[in-house]
This record gives sequence, C-alpha cells and structure tokens, in this order.
Amino acid sequence: MQSAYISLGDLKAHRTALAAPAAPQASGCSTTGSAGKASCGSSDGPGDMPAEIWEKVKNHPCYSEEAHHHYARMHVAVAPACNIQCNYCNRKYDCSNESRPGVVSQKLTPDQAVKKVLTVASEIPQMTVLGIAGPGDALANPQKTFETFRQLQEKAPDIKLCLSTNGLALPDYVDEICRYNIDHVTITINMVDPAVGEKIYPWIYWDHRRITGYEAAKVLHERQMLGLKMLTARGVLTKINSVLIPGINDEHLMEVNREVKKRGAFLHNIMPLISEAEHGTHFGLTGQRGPSAQELKDVQDACAGGANLMRHCRQCRADAVGLLGEDRSDEFTLDKIEEMEIVYDLEKRREYQDKVEAERQAQHAAKEAALAAAGGDDGMKVLVAVATTGGGKVNQHFGHATEFQIYELTGASTAFIGHRRVDLYCQGGYGEDEQLPSIVNAINDCHAVLVAKIGACPRDELKAAGIEPVEEYAHEFIEKAALAWFADYRRRVAAGEIEHIERGDARIRQGAVMAA
Repeated sequence: MQSAYISLGDLKAHRTALAAPAAPQASGCSTTGSAGKASCGSSDGPGDMPAEIWEKVKNHPCYSEEAHHHYARMHVAVAPACNIQCNYCNRKYDCSNESRPGVVSQKLTPDQAVKKVLTVASEIPQMTVLGIAGPGDALANPQKTFETFRQLQEKAPDIKLCLSTNGLALPDYVDEICRYNIDHVTITINMVDPAVGEKIYPWIYWDHRRITGYEAAKVLHERQMLGLKMLTARGVLTKINSVLIPGINDEHLMEVNREVKKRGAFLHNIMPLISEAEHGTHFGLTGQRGPSAQELKDVQDACAGGANLMRHCRQCRADAVGLLGEDRSDEFTLDKIEEMEIVYDLEKRREYQDKVEAERQAQHAAKEAALAAAGGDDGMKVLVAVATTGGGKVNQHFGHATEFQIYELTGASTAFIGHRRVDLYCQGGYGEDEQLPSIVNAINDCHAVLVAKIGACPRDELKAAGIEPVEEYAHEFIEKAALAWFADYRRRVAAGEIEHIERGDARIRQGAVMAA
C-alpha cells in the first residue's frame, strides 16, 4: 500500500523552493522585517510592519498570535445561503453540540445581529472584532451581510469588521467591502489546480447556472485569484484558509501558499479537515480521514518562507463568541439578550482595553527578558504543551483542559505552533482515567506539559510516557514559564541527570510507519 505520508525529503525540497525569491507584489505587506524575518505574520510586532497595518492587526485575535491570548471576537450568523458545495461541509442550524465552521444555534436578521453585537460588546469589553462567516457564505447573502456592517459602522465604530468567503462572488463586491471599511477578509482557497479542486467541490452556482466538475473548479479558482488580487490592490488585509485533506491537497498546499503570497495574502491558515462521520459531510461519510497533528505541522513547516502562517486558528462556529478556544454563545441567545441592558460605553471599552494592552505588554516584556537570560542557542529544540484559559498564562488545571497550546522552544526563540484538542479528563469532579491514553497520545511529541495543577494519576501516566508534568510555573506568563523550564531542562541534560530524546523525530518516524 502506498504511503500517504509526506516524506521528510519532499518537505525539505518544498522548503527550499519556498525560500527562493518570490515575484514582486503590487502592494500589501512586505516580506522581510526588521531582523530579516518574514513580516506581517501572526507573531510579528510593530517593528516588523508599517504602522497602519499594525493598527489593523494589533488587537485582532485572528491576525495576531499574541493578541489571541487577550482579545475576543464574535461571529453573527446572518448568511445562511451558499453558492458552492464543499465535500467537507455540512451546515447545521439549531445545533449547540458541535464546534466547527458552518454550525449555528440561531440564524439572525441584520437587526438581531446588531443588537447581539452591542450586547456582547457591553458585556465583553475586550471583544474587538465582528465577523460574518456564514453559516453559508457572506457574499452569497450580500444584502444581509452589508446591512449588518452598515449598522455596525454607525453604532460600534471601534469594532473591526471582517468577513469570510469562498471567493466565488468576491470580485463583484470589493467596492462594497471597502465602502464599509471592512479591513480583513478571509478567503477559503484549497487549491490552485482545478484537477485538485474537482475532488473537493461537486458544484458551484455562478452566472445563473450550476456548474460541476473540472469547469466548476476552474471558475472558482479564477474568481478566487482575481478577488485576492483586487483586495490587495485596495489595501484590504487577506487571510487565506486552506483545509488540509490527506491524499487530495496535502502536498498541493505548498503551491497554494506560493500563489497566494504572489498575490499579496497577509496570512495563510492551513487547518485540518474535520472528517468525523457523525457530522454528515461527504468526506466523513466516505471515509476520508483528517490529518494527524504531526502531518499538519509538517505541511505548515514546509510552507515556511512562503506566505506567513497562522497557527492559532480554532475553526470557529459561525456564531462563536469570546476568546479563541472558548465559546460563550450560549450566554447571548436572543431570549437572554432581551433581558439584558445594553450599555455600549465606548470610553469604558477603551479604558478596559488599555488595561488589556498593559497586560499584553507585560507578557511581551517577560518573554524578552526570559530569552535574554536563556544563554543562547545550542541546537536543542523541544515542544511543550500548555494548559491555559487565556491571558497568555499557565492558568488551567490539567483535568479541565479541552485543548493544549503547543510551543516550540530553542535557546533563542519561542514559537506557538498550534493547539491540540483533547477529551476532558475531569468530569463531575472526578478524573476519567480511560481518557488519559488519548490525552497523552495527543501531546506525545512534547517533552513537558505546563499546568496550574495536576493530579497524581495523570502525573504518573505522563511520566511513564516520557512527558514531564510541570506545576512550578502556575499563573506565570506562558513564554516566561516555558523558557524557565527549558533552561532547567538543559541544565539537567548538561549535568547528565537526564537524557535528551528527540521526541518529535521519533513521532515523525512512527507516523511514517503507521501511514505506510
């Protein structure tokens, strides 16, 4: 049986190709920053990009990896219709038990959506971003989408406006997007080769007719590229979402990354296919698997040097509310909103966000101080998992985590590389030991897991798997805590107290064997 796993040799070849100079862009972000690194990426700061772009991204949790620890977003479900069919999509309405794109509990009118936004903004002052992401396509429902944005531009002028689209109708609405100061647009682009696209899209509805097969994918591709180029020319920041589908577009996504970079994309977000059969998608029902965490990381790493990568996406519901990784939409249903008092106080929101920004700057300063004390890069590289509820701190009990954030550490850098969803261990006040193997497996390429607290049983299970449970840095900033642990880890290795094992490489080899 032929392996579906991408070889390390192939990945290195892709990295080499991506590192080659790209064609000049007409406008948009620069591709090198103050230290010669890629700028405008999700982890960059004000020294890496023009001031006007920094103002657009500094408190946008989707466009800034650092901001996602501190600022919240919300989506309003005003766009139920869609003009294409994707094999990975099944939109569900009146659904509260799934966390994935295309799912909502309540569809809203523009008036209801605006009232909800104002209510949430008065209750969650760090909510800085409002997006329309479905549950269909924002631009397949242009009247509802732009009426919502028109009202919000007047009533909530401090909130950033975003929309997500498949791009089919995008070229027709660039003027409208700019009219309402929508500075951030996400386009889902899964292919730049229609031969790949026809395996993903059964049909599109365009120019008053339904088109199928290769022709459908070709039209979609051409419209996506045109729309992206038009947005870049108008100074609109674009994020490209790509769904990684093993065996269909996994290796092809390196080409997607190259092509969207040429056309001025700000970020490229490569996210895993959600393929469980219970969701009722075509891919789910036909047995198409999603990628492993390591396969996703491999493809993301292979794109390094191309368009800047976003790695902190949570694949949100179309009615999500709160920080990335949390969903507070149940607190703001229409019936509950009717009982709430809306006090949209712009000055109080700004004062609160000033406090949030001060906390963020403290986190950044702690990271820089920890890096300065790290002692330099000796070539050692490890992954650590972190349990956090937000604020950029190690502040969650192991048993309460439904995801772990993963950081890559060296003596000279820290990098957020993604998150791993896990089953909840502590349920009803008691640990569910049968959940432990799946949790350990989700982070088994990590050398340590940083938590606020952990019980004896999971502690022993993690140690047996070679993962060090760490409580000593509870409520510290993540990067500071991770680097402090890493400094001690390096000291113990140098003293011969422990042996350093390349866990990531071992996992790669294991994954290659399992996929063969």
